[in-house]
Amino acid sequence: MLFAHGFGCDQNMWRYVAPAFEESHRVVLFDHVGAGKSDLLAYDPEKYDSLNGYATDVLEIVEELDLRDVVFVGHSVSAMIGVLAVVRDPGRFAGLVLVGPSPRYIDDADYVGGFGKADVDELIDSLDSNYLGWSSAMAPVIMGNPERPELGEELTNSFCRTDPAIARQFARVTF
Repeated sequence: MLFAHGFGCDQNMWRYVAPAFEESHRVVLFDHVGAGKSDLLAYDPEKYDSLNGYATDVLEIVEELDLRDVVFVGHSVSAMIGVLAVVRDPGRFAGLVLVGPSPRYIDDADYVGGFGKADVDELIDSLDSNYLGWSSAMAPVIMGNPERPELGEELTNSFCRTDPAIARQFARVTF
């Protein structure tokens, strides 16, 4: 099982889930470039100008570790990254588990993605002008669970560990 985290998170988000599969599956966790403890020097703005760059990373991990019959577990935007990886090399994958996926976040005619274009433009502007302030304000909203503020605080901390320049570009690519 290959677990991929969503925007602003890192592999730590799977700490309560992944251990449940360790007896029956090989479990692989990783951080997208720019998140968690990833190698920031590996970041290439051209490569990561679309989700295909992240899908390439997934396929490189699968190849490097010689993984077969992979069950890809992707959260949020990583769900779509996993779909792209499977389309490119379906023979390596046995299944997809998509947690909170969205093929598109912007509302359009009859499609509800959750955000209007103006909302996304405002979000990107906010990220550009004050990433840490945006992180502190948005993480609790994104997390939900107001009765458990520690979860919003954990997501805020995760956002703050992400390189702001990379996070801004990843947000643009995501939305």
